[in-house]
Parts: sequence; C-alpha cells; structure tokens
Amino acid sequence: MARRFTRGDRSGGQDGSQDRGQTTQDFAIGIGIFILAVAGVFIFLPTVAAPFETGGGAQTAQADRIADRIVADGSPAVETPNELNQTAFNETYDDGDLEAALGLREEPFDRVNVTVANISEDDPLENSTLSAGTSYDDEPGASTDRIVTTDDPTACKPACTLTVRVW
Repeated sequence: MARRFTRGDRSGGQDGSQDRGQTTQDFAIGIGIFILAVAGVFIFLPTVAAPFETGGGAQTAQADRIADRIVADGSPAVETPNELNQTAFNETYDDGDLEAALGLREEPFDRVNVTVANISEDDPLENSTLSAGTSYDDEPGASTDRIVTTDDPTACKPACTLTVRVW
C-alpha cells in the first residue's frame, strides 16, 4: 500500500529527499561567516611575527629616557623648552661615543642613534641637522620622536624631530 503525503507532511518526497533548496539568506549567512573568518586570519597573522620585528617595552622606555635626557640637557633656558643648543649638542654627543655620553652599556649590548632633522624634509635621515651615534640600518629595535627646535632658526623651519633609535 502506497503512502500518501499531504501538504503539511515534512518528511520529504517519495524518495525521502526534501524539495527545499538553499535560500538566499542561507547563502548570505554562509558567505558572511567565511569573509569574517578570512578577515580574522589576515588581522591576526601580522601579530604572529610582530614580537620578532620590534623592540620590547624595555627598549622603548630606554629610547624615551634618552630623548628626555637630550631635550632636558640641551634646552638652555626654561623660557624656551624643547630648544636644543646645536653647539652643546655637538660637543656632548658627536664625539663618536654616544653610548658612554648617555651612560649606556657599550656595543654590542646597547646601540643608539640620535637624529635631529627638519620636520618638513622628505628624507630626514639623509638631510639631518644634527646626528650622533651608531649608524642605523633599519634593524629591529625601538624608537621615539620629540618635536624640538634649535637655537639656529634657519635649521628648523617650522620645527625639527628628535628621533632616538635603540637596538
């Protein structure tokens, strides 16, 4: 005896399959989840290699302390904060042994580079106003920047950046 199906029966057709196909909403939800998963992978992936490329918190703090010390020692008066005296900077830091002048450990432990360049320059490393320390070759480390001026008004128009790199 053959079984007869009514309209309310959801058990399927005669061969047991259902007549219902994939709806637009099912497709949109599936594609949305797939796109979110791919985006999550692309967002997470760079952070996997980041600890091996940048300096740690200690190097960042060291760069901040060095920049603070240079700005504090190079400012001639309280009335002109963040103004560096170029002559004093060259006498103190440009003797080739910046690590000793700042009280750091000698190479290969601590290497530091200090560059003062005009803020409007396209390539500040090539056109720096003041520079001291070991030459920097894009090695992993930490850096910090300060906005400063110098006692020579023609050197920093409108201002300069003091960049300290530690690696």
